[in-house]
Amino acid sequence: MKKVLVTGADEFLGKNLCAMLDRDEHIEVVRFMGENSPEELKAHVAAADFIFNLASVNGTEHRTGDSDLTEIIISHLAKLSRKTPIVLSSPTKTAENTLLAWAKDSGNSVYLYRLPEVFGKWSKPHDNSAVATLCYDVTHGQELVVEDPNSPLTLVYIDDVVDEFLRTLNGETKETADHSCQVRPEFTVTLNEIANKLREMQEGREKLFVPNFENAFDRDLYATFTSYFTLEQVGYPLDQKSDDRGWLVEFIKSQQFGQIYVSRTNPGFTRAIHWHNTKVEKFLVIGGEAEIKLRQLQSDKIETYQVNGEDLRVLEMPTGYVHSIKNTGKTDMYLLIWSQQVFDPERPDTYFQEL
Repeated sequence: MKKVLVTGADEFLGKNLCAMLDRDEHIEVVRFMGENSPEELKAHVAAADFIFNLASVNGTEHRTGDSDLTEIIISHLAKLSRKTPIVLSSPTKTAENTLLAWAKDSGNSVYLYRLPEVFGKWSKPHDNSAVATLCYDVTHGQELVVEDPNSPLTLVYIDDVVDEFLRTLNGETKETADHSCQVRPEFTVTLNEIANKLREMQEGREKLFVPNFENAFDRDLYATFTSYFTLEQVGYPLDQKSDDRGWLVEFIKSQQFGQIYVSRTNPGFTRAIHWHNTKVEKFLVIGGEAEIKLRQLQSDKIETYQVNGEDLRVLEMPTGYVHSIKNTGKTDMYLLIWSQQVFDPERPDTYFQEL
């Protein structure tokens, strides 16, 4: 069992790292937090096989900053004649110089991460993270105030930081002559770009649109954005269109991948009975039983498919084919529908015709 000491375990970096370390049954995580004393730190250092010194110098919950903690750690290691690898993140110059001097004298493995601003879940808004502040404000209905909107900002994502820390813990990070390490990728964006993206995410969520996640930064920003939801914002209603057949709701829309619907159909009722020029649909029955029929527009030949929610099978409706789906069971039939384009009521591309 490897004992890993994490200082600043109750802060942004520490909480995210500890969450992943806790998942490894071969690691015992030893947490040093603001409520702990220097004497407790010494006891932890004596037992640790690896040390992450992540306590921020301006952490409001800590009595000491990274310089003081670094001094305590290395002086106690020296007293014990122990060579325990140490990771120090975003160090002050004092802490960095102290650690480098000790590494040179002792031969101890040291890894310095001079991180730019880190963004992700659990970062405190209105503290030292512009991204956290903007995410909090937009999710809490506050006006986004952006100073120096066009000033570029260099960022790294918390999961990438944690992944790099874990690689270092596992001996996969090569120690360089100057002990410096980097996290990749880095993102360079302006505050104005971030604010605009967050506004679009908030507005899109209300209209069921999700962003284009081909860009890694947008994917990571959206994950960060959701972490600031209030409990009331976690759930939201859908516009349920009901008739004798049952109901249908739009679930997710995207300009890149199209749209997803969900429907419930009462026993004996039929949906669709139409064809499309360009719109393609995939049908997946996820509950109940159904009969799907297809007929090429210029043909009299009808193909019939039996599907149900136990033996999942996707059927794709080709363009130019009249298609229908009928609930042939004794219970409600639930259908998941995907289309490669978002529905446009001005140009629905849906033409009703009997099979």
